[in-house]
Amino acid sequence: MTLICGVDEAGRGPIAGPVYAAAVILDPARRVNGLADSEVLTPERREVLAERIKERAIAWSIAHASVDEIDRINILRASLLAMRRAVEALKVLPNEVWIDGNMCPDMPCPARAIVDGDAKHKPISAASILAKTARDAEMTALHDRFPQYGFDQHKGYATPEHLEAVGRLGPCAIHRKSFYAVGVFFQGNLFGQTWESMAESLRIRSYRLYCEAMKLSNAVKRLTEFEFRARRLKREYADVFAARDAAPHVDLVRNLLRRARADLRSGEKSRS
Repeated sequence: MTLICGVDEAGRGPIAGPVYAAAVILDPARRVNGLADSEVLTPERREVLAERIKERAIAWSIAHASVDEIDRINILRASLLAMRRAVEALKVLPNEVWIDGNMCPDMPCPARAIVDGDAKHKPISAASILAKTARDAEMTALHDRFPQYGFDQHKGYATPEHLEAVGRLGPCAIHRKSFYAVGVFFQGNLFGQTWESMAESLRIRSYRLYCEAMKLSNAVKRLTEFEFRARRLKREYADVFAARDAAPHVDLVRNLLRRARADLRSGEKSRS
């Protein structure tokens, strides 16, 4: 029997917490019905399936890469590292590894990457479920250490509620400094020095303005769309632009938008 190992990760997108990966070798004689990409399953269904996978699989393992590793080597490499650790921790060596995505880490056996593999192949679906449930459990446990951030609800993703908490409190020990929404607090202490002295409502609004400006600068590829969204951003945060106490942060945002605008103009000129 050819032993196929499915591998997937959970937690590349959040701004806090470790990234997890799982490796699963399913047993054809002990089927697990209902396997699917973990993202389309309810948390309750994921938990049920995770227990069945652990009971019926030939072998399974779960591994992670820490926040420090994410910040040191970047989130992509940390995800690949967690995947390799998961495969290396298996008690049975598979004949081949199938990995969700378009990149393969170094593996102790043949491996191939499969885009959307978690939706196409049951071994990868099983791995996605184990990785997701393990990471969610870890973030819920971390909520007990840092209850003011709501990790048990958003699991570290940059939801409006999470960003509001960071804007109010600043980052904690498990926030990823290499992610822009956290890293801004360590840019020459700009946010550390001026942010703490602001009124709480302005502090939150000023931080959210920065996050939205950074997202706009990174995501939009057409100048006309950029200009439309930049004007809307200025209207939405007119109170921050007008606040004297927020002036250093407003200058930071204006410089971000100015550089993004210049890059878009240069790109359009080169294509014309």
